[in-house]
Amino acid sequence: MIVMLTKSALTKLKEIELEKEQAPRIDASIAGGCGVSVKFTLIFDEPRRGDIVMEDSGIQIRLDRFTKRYLEEVTHIDYTDEHGFLVGEHFASSACAIEIN
Repeated sequence: MIVMLTKSALTKLKEIELEKEQAPRIDASIAGGCGVSVKFTLIFDEPRRGDIVMEDSGIQIRLDRFTKRYLEEVTHIDYTDEHGFLVGEHFASSACAIEIN
C-alpha cells in the first residue's frame, strides 16, 4: 500500500502545527443500510497501538487495519482551500440481500 501526497497536500501538512501527541490519520466513515458507502477523511489524532504508518516526503500518515481494507493499493491525498483534504476514492457497494420465505 502506498500513500501519495499532492504538492498542495504536502504544503498544507507542513504548515499545520500539530500538538505533540497528534498525527495525521486516514479515517473511514461507513454509511448505508442496503449496500455500503465508505468515505475517507484526514483527521488529526493521537497515535494508536497497531497503527499502520505510511510515509511520503517526510510526512507520516497513520491508519488502522479496518480503514486499510477499503483503500486502494495507491491512495492519493490532495488539498484544496474549498474542500480541505481529499482522500482517495470513496468505496461504494450497492449489494443488497433480500430473503424471501
